[in-house]
Amino acid sequence: MAHVLFESGDHRCMVFNDLVRSDDGIQANQFLITRGRTSALLDPGGGLLYTPLSLAVARHVPLKDLTWILASHQDPDIIGAADRWLMYTSAVLVCSRLWGRFVPHTVPSYQQNAHADRYMLLPDEGGRIPMGDSHLLALPAHFLHSVGNFSFYDPVSRILFSGDVGSSMISSGEEYRAVEDLSSVLPRMEGFHRRYMVSRRVARLWSAMVRSIDPVLIVPQHGLPLRGKAIGDFLDWLSGLECGIDLMGPEHYRVPY
Repeated sequence: MAHVLFESGDHRCMVFNDLVRSDDGIQANQFLITRGRTSALLDPGGGLLYTPLSLAVARHVPLKDLTWILASHQDPDIIGAADRWLMYTSAVLVCSRLWGRFVPHTVPSYQQNAHADRYMLLPDEGGRIPMGDSHLLALPAHFLHSVGNFSFYDPVSRILFSGDVGSSMISSGEEYRAVEDLSSVLPRMEGFHRRYMVSRRVARLWSAMVRSIDPVLIVPQHGLPLRGKAIGDFLDWLSGLECGIDLMGPEHYRVPY
């Protein structure tokens, strides 16, 4: 089932949040943005999700007409089914240029129409992705948690699709709703962010950038979206979080005799 996050005129943002069965893997969200005849599918996932997601997307956009596939980073639950999306759509895959040499490893060498012209490789500073008479912004989110990582911002809806940043670990059957009280999801965020975000320094830099665009929703790849007061509270919390290499010491690097 698709939830509509935003709709105005011919511009629509949708989320598919319930395609991962609870016994198959971690709950994950996939997003579809359409504007006129232009469409972008964000973080579509791996083989586990290709069939149910392609069926869900086809209710809104003919697969052959899909314009963009956006990959925030290289993980299998982000872009593990790249071969099938390149085979059955004409979409261009957008990812960091750091991963432009690695994502093709999931695509068989004999597959036709899956060469360099099917990729838009982003420089570290990000860039604009055309959406008809508008665009999406690829915003740097490096080391949160991947070395080449992007958040995607839609200036029309003012929704920030934040990838793993802001993720909360929820069950696949939990109601999908926007959270305005950060304390209600923080216990399900903290362990993940302490382990998967690389350092407080980069968390602060990303948070400052996000404040400058003032999104109305932060929508992560896992868990529930943040809205209203929860956005500022989350950015405050993340800016002060000791995580990743901040927590490492000699005791973590010992020979296991």
